[in-house]
This record gives sequence, structure tokens and C-alpha cells, in this order.
Amino acid sequence: MLKKNHRFHGRNSLRYIYQHSRTIREPLLTLRYGINKRRRGYRVAVVVSKKINKSAVKRNRIRRRLYQFIRLNQSKITKPYDIVINVLDDEIATLPSEQLKKTMKKVFSQTEIFEGTANSGHHGIVSKKDD
Repeated sequence: MLKKNHRFHGRNSLRYIYQHSRTIREPLLTLRYGINKRRRGYRVAVVVSKKINKSAVKRNRIRRRLYQFIRLNQSKITKPYDIVINVLDDEIATLPSEQLKKTMKKVFSQTEIFEGTANSGHHGIVSKKDD
């Protein structure tokens, strides 16, 4: 699990990132991210709706798997990004570990969040909102 200072707290704290973020969509998940100039470190939230899976156990399993990927790669995040991962399919709960890692690396490679991984094309960006 991520440290408390790297997690969002409360429903209203997500409002800013939903309104002022860049979005990358993949079949299994959506990644929203933006720089938060008021903070020193990054923050991450993983949102898994009850529409995805009714079972809290499975929703929490999905959340833990995605937080684990972030935790293992947190040294690559050097700027104060706010990151929200919305899960679109419960297939992530049963996805093999290597395939999940590959999917997450693909999504993050389309951003500039991880140091030195941004592609020049940004083909996966759906919407871009700048201040």
C-alpha cells in the first residue's frame, strides 16, 4: 500500500483532477493525470465502481494490484502529479501479473509521469485540458 501522503482523501479532492487533467483511455482502464503545483509529492487514486464488480473483495483486489504497480515504480515519479486510475473492466482482477505490468507500462509510457518514458506521439491521449 502507498503511504498516506501519496493517496487522495475525500471525494472532493478528486474534483480538480477530473476537471484539469489529461486523459489516456485503454480497454481496461482510464488514466487521468495532471501536475498539482500546490504539493511536493505525487498522489494516486484507483477508482473501481460497483458497476465493474459487485464484490468488495474483488474491487479491493483490483485496487491493490494497481497500487502495487505504482508502489514498485514510485521512484520514477519525480514531479507532483495527481494520478487517477479508473478501472473499466473487472478482467484486471484475473489478468496474469506480467500482462497487467505490460498494460500499465503501456499506459504510463504515453505520459510524462515516469521519468524518461514519454513517447513523442501521445497517441492514447483523448482529451487535453490545460490551465
